[in-house]
Amino acid sequence: MCRSIKTLRPPYAEAVTEDDMRAAALQYVRKISGFRRPAAHNAEAFDKAIEAIAAATGELLASLEVRGGAIR
Repeated sequence: MCRSIKTLRPPYAEAVTEDDMRAAALQYVRKISGFRRPAAHNAEAFDKAIEAIAAATGELLASLEVRGGAIR
């Protein structure tokens, strides 16, 4: 899938920023939509998807419990 999306949880990443989460969401939306840049009539849907995925990413990372370097 998106090989350039990096892992955003410890121990792979010490500090994850909003920009990191948004960049991962953008890559994901580009991959599944097939659009690098959507046409004007699809821009709103594209942007909403990026924001929703970035928010879900933040929620996931905040709720993960990492013990000994692995999620359990």
